[in-house]
Amino acid sequence: MLVTVRLTVVQSSADDPLDRFADWWGDAELDLVRADLGDALPALDAVGDGLVVLGGHYNAYDDERAPWLPGLRALLADAAGSGVPTLGVCLGAQLLAVATGGQVAVSAPPGPEAGVVDIWWRPEAASDAFVGPFVAGLPGPTERKVSPQATLHSDAVVDLPAAAVWLASSNQYPYQAFRVGSAWGLQFHPEASTASVRRWAQADGTVDVEAIVTEHAQRADELAAMGAVLAESFLEIVAQHAAERVSA
Repeated sequence: MLVTVRLTVVQSSADDPLDRFADWWGDAELDLVRADLGDALPALDAVGDGLVVLGGHYNAYDDERAPWLPGLRALLADAAGSGVPTLGVCLGAQLLAVATGGQVAVSAPPGPEAGVVDIWWRPEAASDAFVGPFVAGLPGPTERKVSPQATLHSDAVVDLPAAAVWLASSNQYPYQAFRVGSAWGLQFHPEASTASVRRWAQADGTVDVEAIVTEHAQRADELAAMGAVLAESFLEIVAQHAAERVSA
């Protein structure tokens, strides 16, 4: 990075932390907002150079149990429309979809998607500023790019916002990655360590914990290498935004 960037990271559950993102973004200034512990959400002009919204054990409409969600949806919508680079992961992606006009199904059929799944990248991903550099490094023709990614969710985006660009799907759920304005949503977890996967599987209560953990551990190096590329790509976008702000 040519400039030091500041990222605001919103965490909604104790066991859904930055995880590997913390190492991959070690050169950035990270402002962690523990919404689940009562930290106030920042105004848009206080998020710095970028915004990251992590996952959590709530659904995108769970305002009664998680009273910060209305404010977080509003912040995501503002960020997406303002040019601030924004990344939503799992719940963060679902909140982004709802905030910008899409819909999420709670406990969606056909049920939980868990483990290491194949993510199929659409042709639109090749030219995307965030995922494009990652997709370019995958083998195969543009229309058949695929990568394994860790996931564990029961809710799912079922309608993308009208302004969204659809970037990736899986065999079980179609909307695995999308872009709307200056924001990206990823249903999967590029940041997940095997330790995090174990905690999520145990908390879920409906999946085969040991099978999921074993599969992730066996592919941990591969998954980490892919996650690092995505993390660096997002940070480069944030750094470019920061440089433009400084020179403006």
